[in-house]
Amino acid sequence: MKRRIIVGITGASGVIYGIRLLEILRQQPQLEVHLIISKEGEQKIEQETDWEVEKVKALAHVFHPNQDIGASIASGSFRTLGMILVPCSRDTLFTIANCLSDTLISRAADVVLKEKRKLALLVQETPLSSDYLKDLLAVAEMGALVFFPAPAFYTQPRTIEDVVNQTLGRVLDYFEIEYPLLPRWKEKPPKTRKRGSKKEDGRV
Repeated sequence: MKRRIIVGITGASGVIYGIRLLEILRQQPQLEVHLIISKEGEQKIEQETDWEVEKVKALAHVFHPNQDIGASIASGSFRTLGMILVPCSRDTLFTIANCLSDTLISRAADVVLKEKRKLALLVQETPLSSDYLKDLLAVAEMGALVFFPAPAFYTQPRTIEDVVNQTLGRVLDYFEIEYPLLPRWKEKPPKTRKRGSKKEDGRV
């Protein structure tokens, strides 16, 4: 049976992280990718990238509407490796921290936590208010991995794609999913893949 993983894209800046993650996960033949995109996430895709929303949805094996709180991934009996919210908006963080399961994204995240599976949140907001810090602490204490996409400059990134790949590689380490393009400290740099034009590959 294929291993399943859930990806959620919400309405914070940085949706290119979510799109690139979907591309990476589709290269893993043993994985079945389940995707949810919030309405605000769809708006960010249109604002920040050249990708069409429907083409982003097609990168996943299964797409679930965010309003469908009765979807398979809303049940603890539906086994997954966990969930990655990339990016995770301030509103989404609040709903998870306060156990408000009013959308499929927040419901699926709550299920992942209660089943003691892995939940990674790539948060983008800055500067951080005291309320935001309290919610970050709350989700961390609940068992989630809070991840700020801060670039590692020791890798000497030359493009936005280099920065995105390094961040996502670290997140995939948490899920024990191998990503050969992740530059590691004191290891030989990986060969970068050839890419098409900006319009073809969806880079910002």
